[in-house]
Amino acid sequence: MSPDDPQAEIARLIAEIEHHNRLYYDQAEPEVSDAEYDALYRRLETLEADFPLFADPNSPTRRVGGRPSEGFEQIRHPMPMLSIDDLFEIPAEELDKIEAKAGARPPKEQELVDFYRRLQKGLGVERIPVTIEPKIDGVAVSLLYRGGRLDYAATRGDGTTGDVITANVRTIKSIPMTLPEAAGAPAILEVRGEIFMPGKAFAKMNEERDEAGLPTFANPRNATAGTLKLLDPREVAARPLDFIAHGIGVVEGGEIGTITDFHALLDRVGIRKNEPLWTAETLEDVLAAVRRLDEERHALPYGTDGAVIKVIDRDAQQQLGFTSRAPRWAAAYKYPPEQKETDLLAITVQVGRTGKLTPVAELAPVLVSGTTVRRATLHNESFIQERGIGIGDTVLIQKAGEIIPEVIKVVVKRGDGIPFLMQAHLGGVCPVCSGPIERRETESGSKVEKRVVVTHFCVNFECPAQVASRMRQFVSRKALDIEGIGTTVAEKLVERGLIQSPLELFEIPETILATLNLGTEESPRIFGEKNAAKILQARERAVKEMPLARWLFAMGISQVGESSARELSRLHRSFGELSRSPILAELRTLKTGESKEKNPFLAPYEIASEVGPIVAASVLDFFQSAAGAAVLGRLAELGIDPQSDNFGPKPSEDLGGADKPLVGKTFVITGTLSAPRDDIAARILSAGGKVSGSVSKNTHYLLAGEGGGSKLDKALTLGVAVIGEAELEGLLAGGSAAEEA
Repeated sequence: MSPDDPQAEIARLIAEIEHHNRLYYDQAEPEVSDAEYDALYRRLETLEADFPLFADPNSPTRRVGGRPSEGFEQIRHPMPMLSIDDLFEIPAEELDKIEAKAGARPPKEQELVDFYRRLQKGLGVERIPVTIEPKIDGVAVSLLYRGGRLDYAATRGDGTTGDVITANVRTIKSIPMTLPEAAGAPAILEVRGEIFMPGKAFAKMNEERDEAGLPTFANPRNATAGTLKLLDPREVAARPLDFIAHGIGVVEGGEIGTITDFHALLDRVGIRKNEPLWTAETLEDVLAAVRRLDEERHALPYGTDGAVIKVIDRDAQQQLGFTSRAPRWAAAYKYPPEQKETDLLAITVQVGRTGKLTPVAELAPVLVSGTTVRRATLHNESFIQERGIGIGDTVLIQKAGEIIPEVIKVVVKRGDGIPFLMQAHLGGVCPVCSGPIERRETESGSKVEKRVVVTHFCVNFECPAQVASRMRQFVSRKALDIEGIGTTVAEKLVERGLIQSPLELFEIPETILATLNLGTEESPRIFGEKNAAKILQARERAVKEMPLARWLFAMGISQVGESSARELSRLHRSFGELSRSPILAELRTLKTGESKEKNPFLAPYEIASEVGPIVAASVLDFFQSAAGAAVLGRLAELGIDPQSDNFGPKPSEDLGGADKPLVGKTFVITGTLSAPRDDIAARILSAGGKVSGSVSKNTHYLLAGEGGGSKLDKALTLGVAVIGEAELEGLLAGGSAAEEA
């Protein structure tokens, strides 16, 4: 049916799709599933075809990918890096309607049939050799080799210009930096393919992130996109990325006439090609290959959501040509997500290593995407209530990104209808330690449509489920920097009952540490005296030298990161003062959108953006809880009283001196610099300055390297001084920086 106002509906769909594009491409944090996005996109395409008068030339249906990212150098592709048109399976209910009206039932792959017939018409022949291969759910990239050496790697970007991600790509072991001379590669060879994250590695990484209190990724594709946007290649190297080639761009100095020739070249130079791969010359063979791939794809080590069909001969490709966003000689047939019905037998609750309580659906076993599913995450209380999920219901499940089982909706309501409430379900206590649990609310969604998400945490600092995780942060380099306590040592200390709280690390005798068995009873591995001595030295340094900000970060308080810990330390002298802070008490009363600068009590303190009502409430709630009181008490018993090393609540006063030349100055860092941003930020912080993540009227300096992006534009608009590394060195030495860059 056509809408009453097609022009308004087209405008609404464009705005909604643009919103989802920003989340998907720029932030790697989608709000909707691929299937939901595809439905919106197809709806817009249909309306634009039915009402061409109202079609917008800047519509997302006429553009490719997302914008280039801030912080990366951009490069223009030697030939456009286009997208690919999608073909969809016709739903059964639509097939029923067509059959009832026309008297014949078309195949569910009718859009694929129409595509092949367009190829036949465009080339004027019946038999057209094509390839059929998996559509990998990853991030499209271009690798340009010049003289057999990798010259650069770039993302697709907007199809014309992409981000240069060469440093990140060098960390991916499956991508060769040089091609063997004997392979006979062209002088210039552009290989296009997909960077992705294997399914098992993705699941393991998500589990580790959840345990560490970090946000998890929705699916492998978004994990990959988020990883490639990281500016520090060392962080990228820690993520399990892989690469498969599936296309060719510019070629100079060698003849590649067909896709078959290209695949042979990939084999010679040692670049992994997309497999399994079928060739077909008739429509019947194409349909057979697409159906076979649908059966086999669940065994592949990466996520797939379709089959890509390409004309083999490159001359034929040129004859068929391109639209503004995609080639006419290729298309992707999208498989619908496999969904199954099953009964929800019970809801259990897992305690993560950060204390987060996650409800889990215990299901009647059912085969989904190639494996038997017995459990599925229910995320949080809000997720359950929004979908009306109850014990005993028949639910519909699928695998997000074909990896993580999730409950989509209730199909048949058989439960008692009582809403799930975490507090009531658990009797108000943690299922592991019987300690108190805390209800937290956060806002989620777009600016237009916000929703409140309710999650729960065990706040017992000595909960056994959390000790190893808390220990890792407690001793990390950015916290107390106690060298020698890694994941294995932390877990063994907990496993052998030597500690029940990170603070107990300061009470373990050296002799006990030295004899700690890191192995098994059958194959012991003793920690040793030298390692034990190192820990004693490090913990003594932590007591005597580590400032309040480091200890505050070490506590792992919700919402308190490195930057907010430094700002809290600037505003308070000690833990005791922080626990009863009138500044935080006033700050937590601010309403959404209310300015700190206009509050008479808060204005003189010039509080940075990293500390707002949410952080204030989290810190006060922690110290006013039984767990927080226990921490303060244990610190007092141990004689530990960390003091601020950057105290100065009124930056306008001269509290710095020669050793703190940046007191009262707020910096924002952007672009590529000579050192990692963390290292530069540490130097600014040690000199008394503040480092913020966004430019505002309160920013004093924008430190800009190559590829400053939107932060540079905003700084120039607001009149913020833009400086380089040379000017920063002058400021650190106690001089002044030029007001212009």
